[in-house]
Amino acid sequence: MLTIYKTFEGEGLKNLNNIFEKGSWIHITNPTDEEVSYTGNVCQVPAEVIKYALDEEESSRIDYDDNYVLVIIKIPVVNNDIYDTLPLGIIITEDCFVTVCLNDNPIMDEFIKIRQRDFYTYKKTRFLLQILFKTAAYYLRYLKQIDKKSEEIERRLHQSMKNEELIQLLKLEKSLVYFTTSLKANEIVMEKLLKSRLLKGLHVPENSGLIKMYEEDEDLLEDVITENKQAIEMSEIYSSILSGTMDAYASVISNNLNIVMKFLTSITIVLSIPTLIASLYGMNVPIPFQQSPFAFAGILIASFVISLVTVIVFIKWKMF
Repeated sequence: MLTIYKTFEGEGLKNLNNIFEKGSWIHITNPTDEEVSYTGNVCQVPAEVIKYALDEEESSRIDYDDNYVLVIIKIPVVNNDIYDTLPLGIIITEDCFVTVCLNDNPIMDEFIKIRQRDFYTYKKTRFLLQILFKTAAYYLRYLKQIDKKSEEIERRLHQSMKNEELIQLLKLEKSLVYFTTSLKANEIVMEKLLKSRLLKGLHVPENSGLIKMYEEDEDLLEDVITENKQAIEMSEIYSSILSGTMDAYASVISNNLNIVMKFLTSITIVLSIPTLIASLYGMNVPIPFQQSPFAFAGILIASFVISLVTVIVFIKWKMF
């Protein structure tokens, strides 16, 4: 889907109904070949550059040419309570600002529906930094949700250990690994932007008009980097805690299994004593006390006493 927006003074963000104007924001989600071709023609960008962000395995990076700058970052998404990441492509040209993603995501909705404050489509550098800031903020939000879910699952595990809860913890641990990897990749992009000021390191001519960074933009970029670093630290802490929790529960489950096996083994030994005695006295051969009228009662009493002594011994050995 392709949508074109532009901000107007006093009117805010307006949908241009796919009519391109200079300073517009072209937002495409899971685009068709026709939409990619249209965007490429309007912005004078090769179609393959637009398709980079449509690869789920694409990593965060910066690319550039004489007439465009490409920034790809990983954004957090939630699908059916599963936390994952997706690449978001940002293409900046002299006349337009393009965002490309495989699926709809709440980060872009922040600008489209919620009307982000101090947001202008023609202020390309600030728009880019605002997207980066929102991305870091959503990472922090989802990390807090993951932490709450892990605590809830742990409370359920204290009552009853089931495979379902352990699988849920495993999924959360996997999500944290994805988040940590993506956040660190995004950090590299942000650090490169900060060091290069989007010009020196990218070799973009200063008179090209593609990107201009003002002092307040540099301050915003530093805030973005700080927010991203905080998300990395939280992700690593939660991942470490969750990993330790999984190891602890694995040890608990293994220990519980050993306790159950020890108990069952002890019960088997105790029950085998009367079975052994009954088997011996059930043989069709001459045996002691076979003529005695008290033989049966004596055998029962002897079996009970020997079994009781065995139980007492096992209790002292903490086998029960």
